Amino acid sequence: MIIGSLLEDKKIEKRISVTPEIAKKYTDQGFEVILPENYGYHLGIKDEVFVESGVKIHNDENQIIEKAHIIVQLGLITDEKFSKMKDKQILIGSLNPYANQDKINKLLKRNVDVFSLELLPRITRAQSMDILSSQANLAGYKAVLESFAYFEKAIPMMMTAAGTVPAAKVLVVGAGVAGLQAIATAKRMGAIVFATDVRMASKEQVESLGGKFLIVKGAENLETEGGYAKEASDDFKKKQEDLLSETLKKIDIVICTALIPGKKAPVIITSDMINNMKSGSIIYDLAAIQGGNTANTKVDEIIDKNGVKIMGESNILNKLPTSASNLYAKNVFNFVLNLFDKENKKININLEDEIIKKTLIT
Repeated sequence: MIIGSLLEDKKIEKRISVTPEIAKKYTDQGFEVILPENYGYHLGIKDEVFVESGVKIHNDENQIIEKAHIIVQLGLITDEKFSKMKDKQILIGSLNPYANQDKINKLLKRNVDVFSLELLPRITRAQSMDILSSQANLAGYKAVLESFAYFEKAIPMMMTAAGTVPAAKVLVVGAGVAGLQAIATAKRMGAIVFATDVRMASKEQVESLGGKFLIVKGAENLETEGGYAKEASDDFKKKQEDLLSETLKKIDIVICTALIPGKKAPVIITSDMINNMKSGSIIYDLAAIQGGNTANTKVDEIIDKNGVKIMGESNILNKLPTSASNLYAKNVFNFVLNLFDKENKKININLEDEIIKKTLIT
């Protein structure tokens, strides 16, 4: 059984799907691993390190497409590359099927089995494969560091002979995995942290990290059975808007993390709210790539609106590619093992397995 990976477009994606540590795990399980030249060179990983882990290096990616039974990636491979894939090959990645439906449909016509790991069910058995959690955790941490780098005041309270510097006030919108890590990171750095979320279960988690949870009066619990947020009613949105409008007047830094899987990100912070914020405040919008949680977010741009800086990147994990790759590669390895029938040494696409059924795009 041969597993391979192809080069990503480094302008878009610096993470890799196979690390030397994980390559060794694959070979220990009986897989053959094939990778292109300089696969991890941009992360400081030389080909020799992969070879020491049992990897076979090819100088022609077409050979990898030709030989591999399974190809593991981050984003979708190019039209040219997937046109060379064969029937019954397997493609595994974080493929954003909602945004890339047309491209994926072409793959399906070629009878390629396509698995998109952001569709994993939220069940205990799938936790070791959960790419959304592992990557969001890092994204929440990095968003805080990025916003603090642009904030032109000290973060913790400092008492000096010349006077006291007050602690920065941070609001985290959305208390999922990314939001909780953002709360923890901001708190560790000495900020006063507030958070809001439509899921009432988040209150206890926020408070356990030292944050203050903002509750909308008469709040309804907007949580799906899978643990994700769902869309709020118009009445709830109005109450949330009123609460946020008052809160934001006192906030220095906002970290936005609110997403609804498969849909445009909800606009939570309006232009009027931003106009009432203090000049010099920062908003970092992790939902930028799905439209953003603010009315003024633009991907990969810093917008200055009345002295408030609003920013959001298409891929913040490109700023932590080594850590993100290590976690992603482990998630993918665990997923592949779940597909692999060890006894018969072959892939078994068992549609009675919820993990396989939910991630297989058909």
